[in-house]
Amino acid sequence: MKTNQTMKKQFLTLLTLAALFTSCTDHDVPATSNYHLDETSVAEWKGYLKTGYFNEGSLEVESNSLVIENGKVKSGSFTLPLASIVNFNLPTDELKHQLVHHLQSADFFHMALHPNVTFEIMSVSPYSGSEPGVVSGANFLVTGHLTMLGKSNPVTFPARIDLNGNSFKMEALTQFDRTLWGMTYATEAGLPDDASIKPGIDVHLKLSGSKM
Repeated sequence: MKTNQTMKKQFLTLLTLAALFTSCTDHDVPATSNYHLDETSVAEWKGYLKTGYFNEGSLEVESNSLVIENGKVKSGSFTLPLASIVNFNLPTDELKHQLVHHLQSADFFHMALHPNVTFEIMSVSPYSGSEPGVVSGANFLVTGHLTMLGKSNPVTFPARIDLNGNSFKMEALTQFDRTLWGMTYATEAGLPDDASIKPGIDVHLKLSGSKM
């Protein structure tokens, strides 16, 4: 009988500890998961001459460190490898290659010294605005540090972020002034409009991924 009572007490103690542990897990420890971007993730770019003529293309976007906590993007970073630049609009492969090589040169991104552009997420907050140039359905304001040419500057943009089960999608439209990172090629005063490149670069982010 003593043995049975002892066993009962031990069993009840184990149940109590299990309940306490479960309670702590559910309420005190955030539900955090890492997500990685898939190969469809791209950043589409567009740059303009003062005449209004533009070139456009894309870069791949890679990440294995997007952190989702309690159903919301908490932190993370993603990388745009400059070796992945492509052009969409020029009429021949030769002209496309010439433009890409120029963009990868020291006049622009200086890929030999700085092979990647990176964006580190610093904060994500709710957004309900509807300004011109904002992606349709934008529901969050993303702030982070954009690093290129060895220099980091803060960038903020509205984005539409969708989390559905184990899948992640983010779409955003933004523009940044390349001269703030020291990329000043063809911005000198006095250049004719057909040789002067505007400082602003348009970017259309289209990211998708899944839980690791």
